[in-house]
Amino acid sequence: MKERNTDYFAALYEVAKAINGSLDTKKVLEKIVQSVVAAVGVKAGNIRLLDARKKQLVLGAAYGLSREYIHKGPILLEESGLDRKAIKGKITWIEDVQADKDFQYGEKARAEGIKSVLVVPLLLEKKAIGVLRVYSDRVREFNEDELKFLKAAANLSAIAIDNARMHEVLQTRCDLLVENKYRIDDN
Repeated sequence: MKERNTDYFAALYEVAKAINGSLDTKKVLEKIVQSVVAAVGVKAGNIRLLDARKKQLVLGAAYGLSREYIHKGPILLEESGLDRKAIKGKITWIEDVQADKDFQYGEKARAEGIKSVLVVPLLLEKKAIGVLRVYSDRVREFNEDELKFLKAAANLSAIAIDNARMHEVLQTRCDLLVENKYRIDDN
């Protein structure tokens, strides 16, 4: 168990390094998902971001999933009980997605070889902005240490997304100020 904890610390270090090393949200989220999949020892993972207007989850990054599975269709909150619970801030686990009605794409999961799924909300100031999902190719439960690690990775992901959004807003404002300065100088 101690060796596994060391792996979680190393994975969290890699996640924090990715967040500090880039403002490219896509690259940061990809690194986070890769680190999480390796540390927890699951088949795959992804991060989906909430589009509250369309009430769906949009892919931010994925690792270990086929192109067909990634593009299977939209994740609609109305049709995914699993994700509705996660967006309310609750960690949600399904033992066998191939047989559970709360999983939107059970048949696609069967074709992909996915059995168990755990979904952790990405919380920013107690409000979910997306989810971190991990997929197992066998029925699998997750222990307390794994849950703590996944919650930490999800929280770091939310911070990375918020940092990138704030940077984008500041960059846009800076560009507008420069553009207006040149207009004023030209007159």
